[in-house]
Amino acid sequence: MATEDEVRAIWKVADAVCFDVDSTVIQEEGIDELAKFCGKGEEVSKLTREAMKGKMNFRDALARRLDIIRPQMSQIRDFIKTQPPRLTPGIKPLVEALHQRSVPVYLISGGLRGVITPVARDLRIPLQNIYANRLKFYFNGEFAGFEENEPTSRSGGKGEVIRLLKAKHGYGNLVLIGDGATDLEACPPADAFIGYGGNVIREEVKARAKWFVTDFQELLSAL
Repeated sequence: MATEDEVRAIWKVADAVCFDVDSTVIQEEGIDELAKFCGKGEEVSKLTREAMKGKMNFRDALARRLDIIRPQMSQIRDFIKTQPPRLTPGIKPLVEALHQRSVPVYLISGGLRGVITPVARDLRIPLQNIYANRLKFYFNGEFAGFEENEPTSRSGGKGEVIRLLKAKHGYGNLVLIGDGATDLEACPPADAFIGYGGNVIREEVKARAKWFVTDFQELLSAL
């Protein structure tokens, strides 16, 4: 297991950086906010808390939450239009700095691709660099489930995506930054993990991450 100094050293020479999205790149949990918008907030946030602690199989948690919300296509559109996700302070200059160094940035999330797309656009991250869950809809716009072939829809999915990226592009210093148990467990195959607690501190992640930050400015300065 790497020490903090080793993680810092890898960060300085990162050849790819992967960010979790909910409570990391954005300030909220996207599925929870969508649930509130659809009038199902309390039921869903309880399941999210259990999933984040790693106490529930991720796919079960995702399926159960979506089955409670059952969002229609029109609701997703209205949600994004009226309640766009709020970027975490400091994320924009950090991503800009990585781009200036020609370091590719990826968003890997157990959340919903439709909600994350505007975030990627705002940060000028190519849409093909989003790995997240896709919802399915019937022709009338009614909810029809989610794409079960997406790696991010299951436990261990973030690690699977990182393995694919490393195999495809040959990255040797890939850094993952996130706040939750699903991020922590993806290192390895990530070469280094940085725990983030600027929006919410999850004690297990804080205890086990070799480098834990609560402000993206610390990462920017360390570059």
